[in-house]
Amino acid sequence: MANKQSDKSGWVIGGLLLVGMGVGFIFIQDSPLLFVASLFIGLGLGLALAPIVSK
Repeated sequence: MANKQSDKSGWVIGGLLLVGMGVGFIFIQDSPLLFVASLFIGLGLGLALAPIVSK
């Protein structure tokens, strides 16, 4: 376990998902679909940035 490499890609995905949720809470009174859309945008950005961070 001493050679375990630190992989931060999971942190990036989870962090951007939480950012999307935070932005979604701003728009939840206007439209619940904007909340769901912001979650998907946060998840998509996290999945797009994960390979870049893992290098």
